[in-house]
Amino acid sequence: SKDVIEFITIASTGNGSDFGDSTVDHEGGAVSSRTRFCGAGTVGYSNVIDFVTFSSTGDAQDFGDLTDARRSMNACSNQTRGLFLGGIDAPGQPTSNIIDFITIASTGDARDYGDLITTSSNCSGNAGNPTRGLCLGGTPSTTGSAQFVTIPTLGNSSTFGDLISSQGNRGACSNSIRAIHGYEGSLDFLTIATLGNSTNFGDYLNDAAYKCCVSSPTRGVWGGGSPGINVMGYIEIATQGDAVDFGDLISTHYVHVGGSNGHGGL
Repeated sequence: SKDVIEFITIASTGNGSDFGDSTVDHEGGAVSSRTRFCGAGTVGYSNVIDFVTFSSTGDAQDFGDLTDARRSMNACSNQTRGLFLGGIDAPGQPTSNIIDFITIASTGDARDYGDLITTSSNCSGNAGNPTRGLCLGGTPSTTGSAQFVTIPTLGNSSTFGDLISSQGNRGACSNSIRAIHGYEGSLDFLTIATLGNSTNFGDYLNDAAYKCCVSSPTRGVWGGGSPGINVMGYIEIATQGDAVDFGDLISTHYVHVGGSNGHGGL
């Protein structure tokens, strides 16, 4: 486990740089606005949420608590609100269907949003546009393995469609139009404004589990993975094709979380 935070500049390829330290070793989900990044979930099933400010490097600070201590959840956000969806409550416990939310600009505890219609853990975030947030993969079968919520309202998730594979832990990202989901050594995509099944996008650099992904309006960048991988790869969201090398992280990362100040929900 590690409490290191690294950053990259998505528009230019290169290696990761040190940002600071998180308050806990995250293994859960992350949400972000243009100003602030918030991470939640730990291997030890903590309820901690912490945050950093993108514009200034430094250590994370306490934000508040989740409604339920858990790990391995999905997350999505727009400029105002961050949602944490599903997860695992404790060793041997059933997968959670909880959705809770925070207001990113103001610290404080999460509140209840609604429930997932299909319980989900080890799923792949962060993907959505300002209105719609996605929960991709990690469900028991491919049927209904893409779900969505309407971020500005409260309520339960709805079925979006089927992914090519429901395998989680490979990271997802989006701009405001397209969401790209990782599975095995490949990528598929959805058009966020419509409902329907995913389509093949291309191949990633490897089949490492527990990668995370961040995005700008044009690019998605995946990084890390198990066991002990520090490579990053990127794709151009608007065009289908295989990922290419971006650079290397300072250290190896997996079961980690990531976010950006340019993702599709902003």
